[in-house]
Amino acid sequence: MFLDWLERRIDPFAAFEDGRMPPKTVTGFSGFYLKPVRAALAVLFVVALVAGTVEASLYLLMGWFIDLLNTADRATFWADHGTKVMLAGGLVLVVRPITIWLHEILSNQLIVPQVTNQIRWRTHLYTLGHSLSYFQADFAGRLANRVVQVGPAVRELAVVFIDTLLYVAIYAVTAVGLFGSISLWLALPVVLWVVAYGFLTRWFVPRARKRSLVTADTRSALIGRIVDSYTNILTVKLFARDREERAAVRDAVDVHTKAYLHQFRLVSSTTTALGILNSLLIVSTAGVCLALWQRGGMTTGEAAAGLALVLRLMAMSGWVMQTVRGIFENVGVIQESMQTIARPHAITDRPDAGTLAVTGGDIRFEDVSFHYGRDDSSIIANLDLHIRAGEKVGLVGVSGAGKTTITALLLRLHDIESGRIRIDGQDIANVSQESLRSAIAMVTQDTSLLHRSIRDNIAYGRPDATRAEVERAARLAQADGFIADLVDHKGRTGYDAQVGERGVKLSGGQRQRIAIARVILKDAPILILDEATSALDSQVEAAIQDSLDTLMQGKTVLAIAHRLSTIAALDRLIVIEAGRIVEEGTHASLIRSGGLYARLWQRQSGGFLGEAAGTSSYEDAAE
Repeated sequence: MFLDWLERRIDPFAAFEDGRMPPKTVTGFSGFYLKPVRAALAVLFVVALVAGTVEASLYLLMGWFIDLLNTADRATFWADHGTKVMLAGGLVLVVRPITIWLHEILSNQLIVPQVTNQIRWRTHLYTLGHSLSYFQADFAGRLANRVVQVGPAVRELAVVFIDTLLYVAIYAVTAVGLFGSISLWLALPVVLWVVAYGFLTRWFVPRARKRSLVTADTRSALIGRIVDSYTNILTVKLFARDREERAAVRDAVDVHTKAYLHQFRLVSSTTTALGILNSLLIVSTAGVCLALWQRGGMTTGEAAAGLALVLRLMAMSGWVMQTVRGIFENVGVIQESMQTIARPHAITDRPDAGTLAVTGGDIRFEDVSFHYGRDDSSIIANLDLHIRAGEKVGLVGVSGAGKTTITALLLRLHDIESGRIRIDGQDIANVSQESLRSAIAMVTQDTSLLHRSIRDNIAYGRPDATRAEVERAARLAQADGFIADLVDHKGRTGYDAQVGERGVKLSGGQRQRIAIARVILKDAPILILDEATSALDSQVEAAIQDSLDTLMQGKTVLAIAHRLSTIAALDRLIVIEAGRIVEEGTHASLIRSGGLYARLWQRQSGGFLGEAAGTSSYEDAAE
């Protein structure tokens, strides 16, 4: 009951300001994520202080007990010293186990699991807030690795510091205090050892930090390379590149191994130097104890307790050095994760951002310019485009003309450099990204599904949809037939079957039909179709066209298609070239004008139907 209460004191999912960027220093970054649990860490510090003091006092008790045995009268031992002996026994039998128990449950039940996952959750939410280009510029595996590994690293930095360094400090202070009370000469070896140990640590730490950062970075690169191979396994198999992928991973393993070896060279040399320091400490302490004992300057019990403390200090020094190394390995992990996580969000909501209210779906691009970081030319330059509420508009142009970029700007996946985009008179820069994207449904050319069930994928835009609504959307998308036959590796069937990473267990056409079903179910007032039927054969496309026509009723539609026949019947066609509008009108008017659209139509019709058939085809369509 108590443990259950204790485990609920820290909520990994407690509300916080998830858009706030963490600091870009190790101390600031760690403090930022440890701030919510500082009270728990303070309690752990107090308990560790008491536990360490109790442990160190055992050595003083041992010396006192040995001296007591040498001086006490056997006949009256219990009468003279029974109370003190019982109190000492109580310290060992009661107080010590209680402090150990408290320390363990605070560490294991209150702090370690919850804090670790709270940090992971918060870094994940902040990372999720980065822009699309952020994720396109890095390995998904490396990003995930850095989010997962930073939680234990930050937590270890705090807990190990409290547990290890505090214990060493207590033992060192106890030894110096005991020896100093007997003779300053006896305290001198320990003081000199502490100073030398400090210098050794000061030399070791920055080098360990630098090398551990390199090791952590090469480890993430290795994981990213492996995940990249697994994610693109179909491409690897199709191009018979298994050998090259193995070689690439082998190179990454080799680089990581060399970084590891370079790091452990430092560890080996430092451990050797520490061994020499420890040997000097025990010999010098023993020598001073012998000289003082011979002159009657210390008792046998004091000598035994002092030497036991020194031996314990020596044993702990190696442990502490390894722990310090571990701490700075964690520092390296934190530094590496900060490089990825602690970056400002490229696209953020304004503090006073409102909620987009779509009353009709009127869209205006007003003098909009944008490029992808290239200074030499713009992708979109001074674009003015008005799409009336309920209008069905097609974007036409060769690859790279800027069609998909226009839709990405409307969704605010990138921020424009100048001009503005308005929906029903509202500047999309002044509304929340969530409300903007909730009002727009999109089927993309590269259809990617989540590694979840068919039902979860279809209901992704409307998680509260009923089973009947999900199945209706699947029927309208002509997907119910193949869904009924699906069985995954765990025997789940139909709508419960999982589709694999990015939907790899489905064909391209099946993935696209699931994506169309998802958009049908979302039923947003603005619809973007980016090559929505490109992966479908003609028969399935014809069957699904009626559903798409029904879906488009009453909505503002922006459609992109390289297969011009799929958008020829739309209300208006906009022809884009180098980010500029060069033509616009209906299919028939554009064919009559004989411009770029007519040439694209002629080329496409001729390519698929033959020259004679092509001519009659576009002329018929123009009527």
